[in-house]
Amino acid sequence: MHTPRHSRIIGTGSYLPARTLTNYDLEKMVDTTHDWIFSRSGIVERHIAAEGELTSDLALQASRKAIEAAGIAADEIDLIIVATTSPDHLFPSTACVLQDKLGIRNGGAAFDIQAVCGGFVFALNTADMYIRGGQAKTALVVGAEVLTRMLDWNDRTTCVLFGDGAGAVLLQASETPGIVAAKLHSDGSHRGMLMAEGNVRNGEVDGDPFIKMDGQAVFKFAVKVLSDVVEEVLEAQQLKGSDIDWLVPHQANIRIIEATAKKLGLGMDNVVVTVAKHGNTSAASIPLALDTAVRDGRIKAGQNILIEAVGGGFTWGAVLIRW
Repeated sequence: MHTPRHSRIIGTGSYLPARTLTNYDLEKMVDTTHDWIFSRSGIVERHIAAEGELTSDLALQASRKAIEAAGIAADEIDLIIVATTSPDHLFPSTACVLQDKLGIRNGGAAFDIQAVCGGFVFALNTADMYIRGGQAKTALVVGAEVLTRMLDWNDRTTCVLFGDGAGAVLLQASETPGIVAAKLHSDGSHRGMLMAEGNVRNGEVDGDPFIKMDGQAVFKFAVKVLSDVVEEVLEAQQLKGSDIDWLVPHQANIRIIEATAKKLGLGMDNVVVTVAKHGNTSAASIPLALDTAVRDGRIKAGQNILIEAVGGGFTWGAVLIRW
């Protein structure tokens, strides 16, 4: 019997918490303005998780929608990978909590991946490898964050940028290519540009748990490495930027997105942009944007979709998908 050598996305889902926080709301909280935030980031509003609403709760809502879209039973899922920087607990993993909340009892592997904003790209590539290697048949890959709980609301350089949310995709073994190519990279020597270095020790927070960022340094680094990794993936498949139907980038900053599209020679009409409504949701941003474009009909069968992200670590990567 021939073993499928590829994995295809068979369903997507997303979830955003009910509460929105606009730039005008932030004007009342910190020394900033709507115009300043929007001109530099493209963000208008972001969603904030409710008190008591956990990362696994957001992941559960997104996963249920993806499962429904795929038309499968939850217990067919034999691998769960959750990309998150804001897990429910120190341990167990949020993926194990999600597995329990979905009622899956088949003993399939479940674990988290921590690559900050690059997390979903890393998780999707990992799930693809599991399926290609024959270790899984149906994988649930989730990016979920309650990153706003890591923000210092007095730090106007960071608190205006981030939001909460979750997105999910289901990957299934297939005879035909879905995930076509991927490249992942990391360079820990740049970790000081973006970090939250606090930890828990002896029952207390040890160090500074809030997100700190050197915005200009991150911007320059992001534009360069995203352009490089996108070209790397395209070259591996002997494709050009014009062969891409949709770029679905990490939604951190509209200027980074525009710069990457320009390097690819893509017009913004071929880029899925949700940053205005979502803010930077870290590992959740790509699957949130992907689900948005799938559900509104922009993404169609047979199209080439390129996803790319850069995050603290530093981590960066891109995945080419045939829809």
